[in-house]
Amino acid sequence: MHERFANAFDPFVIPYMIGFVFVIAYLVGALCYVVKQLPLSDKKKMLKHLFSYKIFITVKDIFADCLLHVKIWKKNKLLGYMHSSIAFGWFMLILVGHIEIFFYAPHRVNLPYYPIFFRYFMMETETTVGGSVFFFLMDFFLLMVLSGIALAMIKRLRRRFFGMKRTTRLKWNDRLGMYALWCIFPLRFLAESFTSHISGGGFLTRGFGMVFDWFNQFINNDALIRPTWWAYSIALMVFFLTLPWSRFTHILSEALLIYMRNAGIRETSKNNGYASVEIYSCSRCGLCLDPCQMVSGASLRQMASVEFTRNIRWGQRAQALEAASYCLMCNRCVQACPVGVNSVQLKLNLKGADIQYRYPHRYDYVESDAANRPLATTPAWANILQSGAETAAVEKTTGEAAPEVVYFAGCMSHLTPGIERSMVRIFKAAGVGYTFLDEEGGICCGRPLMLSGDRIGGEQLMARNTEAILATGAKTLVCSCPICYKIFKDTYKLEGVRVLHHTEYLLQLLEAGRITVRKGAETGVYHDPCELGRHAGIYKQPRDVLYRVLNLHTTPYEGKDALCCGHSIAAEGMPYKKRRMIAKDALKKMTEKNVDVVVTACPSCKRAFAEIGTVGIKDIAEIVCEQLVLPQAQPQK
Repeated sequence: MHERFANAFDPFVIPYMIGFVFVIAYLVGALCYVVKQLPLSDKKKMLKHLFSYKIFITVKDIFADCLLHVKIWKKNKLLGYMHSSIAFGWFMLILVGHIEIFFYAPHRVNLPYYPIFFRYFMMETETTVGGSVFFFLMDFFLLMVLSGIALAMIKRLRRRFFGMKRTTRLKWNDRLGMYALWCIFPLRFLAESFTSHISGGGFLTRGFGMVFDWFNQFINNDALIRPTWWAYSIALMVFFLTLPWSRFTHILSEALLIYMRNAGIRETSKNNGYASVEIYSCSRCGLCLDPCQMVSGASLRQMASVEFTRNIRWGQRAQALEAASYCLMCNRCVQACPVGVNSVQLKLNLKGADIQYRYPHRYDYVESDAANRPLATTPAWANILQSGAETAAVEKTTGEAAPEVVYFAGCMSHLTPGIERSMVRIFKAAGVGYTFLDEEGGICCGRPLMLSGDRIGGEQLMARNTEAILATGAKTLVCSCPICYKIFKDTYKLEGVRVLHHTEYLLQLLEAGRITVRKGAETGVYHDPCELGRHAGIYKQPRDVLYRVLNLHTTPYEGKDALCCGHSIAAEGMPYKKRRMIAKDALKKMTEKNVDVVVTACPSCKRAFAEIGTVGIKDIAEIVCEQLVLPQAQPQK
């Protein structure tokens, strides 16, 4: 092979170079901006990771997730091929192009445009094995990308062909970037085909080049060579220039997100540099739309996570806050996201910033000093702390043991009293010594405040709850509400206290033989509450309990695919009518098989589904209590 022009330059490379320089400048600037926002500890983690052996794991993960899109393959094979064929195919075209430069024109390695327009500047003078291999590889990967582009076009027109009910709605910036991307590779194909009789080509470009030559009697193909190379260069420029403002920013940010995660950087309570990378890593692929029950159950498409991240990027704070206030925070979108964008935490952070902006001194009256107990002046707090002090005094003087269990029903359990009554009966049947911490009500775990974004208020309640729990001397805390369980287990500092949800504790009592149950004739399905399932990972224990008391059926909507009841305390902005629509849709899907009862393990879910009234709704504690086998009283002699 030899160069067509000694200076290896043509004006048509200028548009590409404009776009290339812009992207490099943007990438450097964005990286500096992100790093500047990070705390010093995270900056050290990033630097340390660069020189760690774990960097090889990061390279592997970037290759798997950014080029091969393995996670999308697992969710949707056709969609996975579409993404990977474009990303991996494009990467290989660039890589093989650079290898050709090193192989045939090493003196041109300093020209960044040379590998992109290699077929224009180099022409084949003889057939070699190396040349044949390169021609084949370049045409093979070009065909791969073209097939992906074709599928992308079909997806826009016929999304159900990919098994998707919904796709993202694009604005002008996304459309411009998308159309530019769609044009790049067909134009490259045409340019290389028109040039193949001069520069040579593989099975694809040479084959079509012959077809175009046949049309030479109608159209002068040589006259089309430079216009198509110009068009190819301009399409690249347009794509690069729109990159920062389009959905395709994820091409640059996703690799950085993987690097930061592998370096040990995680979400915080503020939307800092890491959060910015997450927001820009959202590719708006639409995979989170169908799982979102705000969209499928209540027609609130504008509140979906993809709309939230776009509003953040465009500086539309009011719209983003509205979406955050509607969000159920059930984690279905996070689970569906192939990039792993934690949109739930991003929304919490935004709500928290808004609360502190509007109410900067909201909790100044609450002292952090444990000696000053303003909350303890309420009857509930005073009784608990007093009883805790009395318990400690009794232990010291008489040696009597502290209660075995401290039971925390939670606010929503008080609104569904059948749950707490059942638990009390079970405690007594098992002979468990217990303290009912919130028997009189009036005490919140703090998680509703945290979910509203009010971190400071939540922390104040947590400090007082910690005092009360530790004052009982119990070594086990049992919660009936998954919302309470989640915060007690993950956020509280309850040293020496084991936190259990009542599903876990019921199974523990059954396996230890402390309670006995009989299996009833009822058929039922189990509903996994969001906080207990996706958030806490408890799926097996409730089912192990229910298999002993009823005929449990399965549904497609359980485990990680479980549906939200729609009555999440996090969705403070959602109207009741929309909540009811979500609950009704979820209950209908779960009861497609005729069953007698839907069993859940969350008082909020029980209340939401019970309002629909189409089937019996029970908490797992209630159904266990109904099936208790109590020991018969011994006859008097």
